[in-house]
Amino acid sequence: MVRSDGGNALNLFEEGVVGIHYGIPDDLTGKNLDEIRELYKKYNPDDSKGKAAGAVGMLDRIVNKIQSGDGVITYDPGTRQYWVGCISGAYFRAPGDVELPHRRKVDWDVARVSRDDLSLAARRSLGPTTTLFSVSPEIWEEILAVQKGANFSTKTADLLDEVKVELVQEKKTLIENARERLKDKIVSLDDSEMEELLAAVLRAMGFRTRVSPKGPDRGVDVLASPDGLGLQEPRIKCEVKHRKNTVIGAPEVRSFLGALRAGDRGIYLSTGGFTREARYESDRANVPVSLMDLDDLARLIETHYESFDTEGRGLLPLTKVYWPVD
Repeated sequence: MVRSDGGNALNLFEEGVVGIHYGIPDDLTGKNLDEIRELYKKYNPDDSKGKAAGAVGMLDRIVNKIQSGDGVITYDPGTRQYWVGCISGAYFRAPGDVELPHRRKVDWDVARVSRDDLSLAARRSLGPTTTLFSVSPEIWEEILAVQKGANFSTKTADLLDEVKVELVQEKKTLIENARERLKDKIVSLDDSEMEELLAAVLRAMGFRTRVSPKGPDRGVDVLASPDGLGLQEPRIKCEVKHRKNTVIGAPEVRSFLGALRAGDRGIYLSTGGFTREARYESDRANVPVSLMDLDDLARLIETHYESFDTEGRGLLPLTKVYWPVD
């Protein structure tokens, strides 16, 4: 399977090629896995190990692993059809500055396969959004059978129930992956940006905020209140600690609590989390205080992002994903 960027590259694929990019502009003819890996590091030095490994693996497949004569499919989401063909040439780098430079020639069959004629197992197998991956022999046999007129799809009640269960799981996975991506983005912010982000969340919740300038802040990084001056209650005093792999303990929480007065409310944000003792200190405090970790912050952002102002959205750009209701 070689996907065409959500269907956007089908015009190119129709010319008899499949192609990918993945961050290396050079011609990779004759390059082995190690050489591709070194080139990827050269052009993408800041990428994480996981992202780099995935990209290098894709490039190695299209350069070295795919062989002439291998079957190949791509998906047309507009017609819900799979194009079926055969790899007909060695790897080549397309000339010039093109969008998908790393290519293989393909002979496409005239007959195409409707997604609706495939079995549930086949649709699941072909569903991942990975750009390039191997199709199992069993699924490939089914694709060829459907191409010849077979129909593996059934509409029994049991199958529909199974599809609903699968959709629930897919939705759950999508939400979990989105939340992890959101947390990755939050963690990438610097200390000052983290303070501004918390202020944006509080503004989205209806408060006016003031972020303390750099320098001694007497334990208050962000002040939120109805009037923005701290003259009206509740006055929310916020401490922000953005320290990688650093858990906040009870002494730091006690110090923060000691600076709060009557009429104050406290938020202690630690992207590294809190110890059990720190949470105990918070629970027994005389002044209401909330210990906010990375998960808490991410969920608040998800809840209130629709009310984020321009400054908040600029700091953390997000897009909405729509999911069909049963």
